[in-house]
Amino acid sequence: MIFVTVGSQKFQFDRLIKAVDALVASGAAEGGAFAQTGACTYVPEHMRHEAFLDREAFRARMDACDVVVTHGGTGAIIGAVKDGKKVIAVPRLARYGEHVDDHQTEIVRQFGEMGLIEPCMDPADLPAAYVQVLSKDYLPYKSNTARFCADLAEYIDGLRDDR
Repeated sequence: MIFVTVGSQKFQFDRLIKAVDALVASGAAEGGAFAQTGACTYVPEHMRHEAFLDREAFRARMDACDVVVTHGGTGAIIGAVKDGKKVIAVPRLARYGEHVDDHQTEIVRQFGEMGLIEPCMDPADLPAAYVQVLSKDYLPYKSNTARFCADLAEYIDGLRDDR
């Protein structure tokens, strides 16, 4: 089962929803898909969908899926990876009215280079990315929060010592 999430931004991501809808229509997505479509204007024909989900519904969809297909937002990617899900991330692009700039391109590329996700830079490449995500193993997410806090505490202590 695929769970698609495009977040709650005011921007549509019709290219991604259309690509997943086509993937489901082709029969390639065993178990089908559910999409959280946000501000998209395209209405999927081959998968169940809702514009927005509350926390409980979102959690239930995340728990039930095998693969998450998401936009290139760090919160969406990290949340899915922390849950141990296989993730395909597709960046929103400004030229299609999907965001204000193309910063998600770098985010998706970096997470891919870290071996955490399957980057898919163009929704047209989603069928190939789906085959890849099913056949590959990805690294688990490791938080750097504890290390960051320790470094920050050391820095603050150093400032105090300099007085």
